[in-house]
Amino acid sequence: MNSAGERLYNGIIKENPTFVMMLGMCPTLAVTTSAMNGLGMGLTTMVILALSNLIISMLRKVIPDDVRVPAFIVIVASFVTIVQFLLQAYIPTLNESLGLYIPLIVVNCIILGRAEAYASKNPMIASLFDGIGMGLGFTIGLTSIGIVRELIGSGKIFGAAVLPASYEPVSIFVMAPGAFFVLALLTGLQNKVKLNMAKKGKDVSKIQSGCNADCASCGAKCGNAKEQGGREE
Repeated sequence: MNSAGERLYNGIIKENPTFVMMLGMCPTLAVTTSAMNGLGMGLTTMVILALSNLIISMLRKVIPDDVRVPAFIVIVASFVTIVQFLLQAYIPTLNESLGLYIPLIVVNCIILGRAEAYASKNPMIASLFDGIGMGLGFTIGLTSIGIVRELIGSGKIFGAAVLPASYEPVSIFVMAPGAFFVLALLTGLQNKVKLNMAKKGKDVSKIQSGCNADCASCGAKCGNAKEQGGREE
């Protein structure tokens, strides 16, 4: 399950961090008041996730197991700092809109989860595309939620008016409760599609971290790479 296409498909569809894994809920609910904020947060996270996966995979045989989590955090924090400086220099409005949630990417459970579950056990190219796939899945999730919230809450999409002036915005959708409503709606639609696909005989089971097992019901630790012949070269 390590080809580039499989890793991208895994992150975007089968193991989407927003609608399937339910990870990164803090930024998902907080910054998706508009489609632009959702897109910006998603792409920022994708860049950091892909680069940190690449470096962690490169150093996977060098980093001692006892200090792997602090090492992962240092690597992620370095990329977060670089990306934040770039945003401040070139896209200051987006940087201001996302605010505190950019530094909090350091402890985003998606990034640390992929570092521990995948990048630290797999080759560099597969880890890079795993990061890109999960990042794209996160971006699609945040942007979708942002589009629905912005459309219903203000009648706009990406800041451009798409509904007539007579439309009365439902302001609750750009407030905190609206995030929960839209997330529940889109997650329900995604589950409905999966159920329909399953009825047609299509395999919609999760790939889960590249081991082709369901982590929720798996009795093994994620260090089961040793049981499967050790870490890949």
